[in-house]
Amino acid sequence: MARMSEPLIVGRVIGDVLDSFTTTIKMSVSYNNKQVCNGHELFPSVVTIKPRVEVQGGDLRSFFTLVMTDPDVPGPSDPYLREHLHWIVTDIPGTTDATFGREVVSYEIPKPNIGIHRFVFVLFKQKSRQSVTPPSSRDNFNARSFAAENDLGLPVAAVYFNAQRETAARRR
Repeated sequence: MARMSEPLIVGRVIGDVLDSFTTTIKMSVSYNNKQVCNGHELFPSVVTIKPRVEVQGGDLRSFFTLVMTDPDVPGPSDPYLREHLHWIVTDIPGTTDATFGREVVSYEIPKPNIGIHRFVFVLFKQKSRQSVTPPSSRDNFNARSFAAENDLGLPVAAVYFNAQRETAARRR
């Protein structure tokens, strides 16, 4: 499964958001049955409702935390507000989906204004249930610090998509 991390390296998700890790759990993210694939573009109009996120591994006694973050705020050429937090769901049992977890930071619709933004979904394996404390703010979020503060270790899975502001012509 090591090859799955290559697009994360090319897309600078590893480096900008995460440290290098080995994918050990399969995670599936989809918006209206449209699968999220590393580096593919989704229009903001497609991602207005929270996605279906399936954890395809572990078992019902293992728990996972899902984080969605935008490292390109306010724009990718000068992301001085990196990262902006869009969603956190904790206590997701293995082999289920995010609806079985506990949403501790509600889903915020991606609204990129300047340039092409990466929206990153990261899955961490928890050491125990109800052990994750949500951050105090969505702004200046840091996935690495969040993982360290909550004793989550390295990610077990990650995937990202690109999105940019939609013009009226692009929606047609």
